[in-house]
Amino acid sequence: MQTFWLCFVPLFVALDVIGVLPIYVSLTEGLSPAGRRSVLVQSILTAGLVALAFLIFGPGLLSYLGITVADFMIAGGTLLFAISLSDLLTGESERSQMDREEALGAVPIGIPLLAGPALFTTSILLANVYGIWITVGALAANLVLAAGVLKTADTITLWLGRNGTRTASKIASLLLAAIAVMLVRKGLIAAIAASR
Repeated sequence: MQTFWLCFVPLFVALDVIGVLPIYVSLTEGLSPAGRRSVLVQSILTAGLVALAFLIFGPGLLSYLGITVADFMIAGGTLLFAISLSDLLTGESERSQMDREEALGAVPIGIPLLAGPALFTTSILLANVYGIWITVGALAANLVLAAGVLKTADTITLWLGRNGTRTASKIASLLLAAIAVMLVRKGLIAAIAASR
């Protein structure tokens, strides 16, 4: 059970559904309840299928390219750190600047808002450490949770307020930065050990 939570928490942080929440609300504003439901289902399905495909085929692609787990941990940790630093230092995530005209269904809510570089990198690293099945289970649980959060988007935004939503997103970015540093550290240790 502890292993599941060790997978679940980093994936929850990488998914950053709280950070996506205000963007989702603004993009679906003015839609009918049925239209909003349709966008939600399409977004979650797209994010889940793309993340699962990357999780299954990503390791084979890395192996074909001669990239070791240590290499990917260092590169992935660096990328996660850059993403989290960008979210921490800017007033609002650059993701929120997307044009509403293009904004329903699979793009941009499913990809790259929900399933983006942070989720891909985190899931493949967790699969290497804890195994693919537990990572898939934690990913599925996170997507179900994300669907629940987005379904009650208006209520949560009203309850947290604009500042509360921003604060929660910043805390998630800070946790992601800490996870990124840990990944780089473990990758460097593994690379040094392998070179001896």
